[in-house]
Amino acid sequence: MAEFKYQGNKRLLTGLVISDKADKTIVVRVETLVKHPLLKKYIRRRKKFMAHDPANDCGVGDTVQIVESRPMSKRKRWHLVKILEKAV
Repeated sequence: MAEFKYQGNKRLLTGLVISDKADKTIVVRVETLVKHPLLKKYIRRRKKFMAHDPANDCGVGDTVQIVESRPMSKRKRWHLVKILEKAV
């Protein structure tokens, strides 16, 4: 699940790498739990973020932390902080 922590005034998210095909770029899927307003059940919401990986260290299936940064391209506004767990 996503951990909404902040580093200064920047959001820090935890997610799963689902693509590393682009050069120095990863696509990270972040899941959050949201309570349904009427049914009061928790719904899993997923969102994809493109993040900058300068050393191309990440692979598909890795659990990573990303932080907001300045825009690096049209869709890339996040930067890799660290790899929490490597995929097997």
